[in-house]
Amino acid sequence: MAKPQPPLPWLAPGQAFPQVSRAWNHQTGAPGLLAAGGTLDVDTLLDAYSHGIFPWFSAGQPVLWWSPDPRMVLPVAEFRLHRSFEKTLRAFRADTRCEIRVDHDFSAVMQACAEAPRVGQSGTWIVPDMRAAYGELHRAGHAHSWETWIDGELVGGLYGVGIGRAVFGESMFSRASNASKIALAALVAWSLENGVSLIDCQQNTAHLASLGAREITRTDFANHVAVARDQSAPRWKFEPLYWNHLLMPKA
Repeated sequence: MAKPQPPLPWLAPGQAFPQVSRAWNHQTGAPGLLAAGGTLDVDTLLDAYSHGIFPWFSAGQPVLWWSPDPRMVLPVAEFRLHRSFEKTLRAFRADTRCEIRVDHDFSAVMQACAEAPRVGQSGTWIVPDMRAAYGELHRAGHAHSWETWIDGELVGGLYGVGIGRAVFGESMFSRASNASKIALAALVAWSLENGVSLIDCQQNTAHLASLGAREITRTDFANHVAVARDQSAPRWKFEPLYWNHLLMPKA
């Protein structure tokens, strides 16, 4: 049975976040919940992500801020490329109708993620306020989309946040088989090229675990972000040669 929840800090606009160690623990009904309120402006979002905090709330709720412990991350060097998916990537790379685009249509990716059905969920946490806020973050150069295109059609992708070399995944969608996984693989290949060691996945899912994601402590994650956020930001562009990090030419 969950224990009584401690008081939840309510943030005024511009107010600093509490220390992440104050987030509710697993003995409460909402482990990882840190604070409520505040605003979703660019400066607040950058401050949040720079400390391992992210917003997550549903329609009708106030803005809720989270910092879970443990934290699900994908160490890019541990990305699992299963044999069948390797064949899919090789076919994708060889097909001139197929391409990876970065930040070509960020708003369409967010909208598609919002509309994607989720097992056990009704509605979406990617509410209009979130789409507007991350649109502003994108225009400020800190939110990015990785997009799978086939025959000139957007068929899958993901979006996330980048601060320096700290990369935070947010949501994925797919309208064709493996389309979102292809976009993730491209992000992994780009990360290997550009010295990005971790992709934040926030919450544990069996799908992410099957690809090599695992949990680390909140302290370890915060330490990683504190270093990576201050490193120079890579160029957010995908080059086909980056596939070689995952698909070395066969002898």
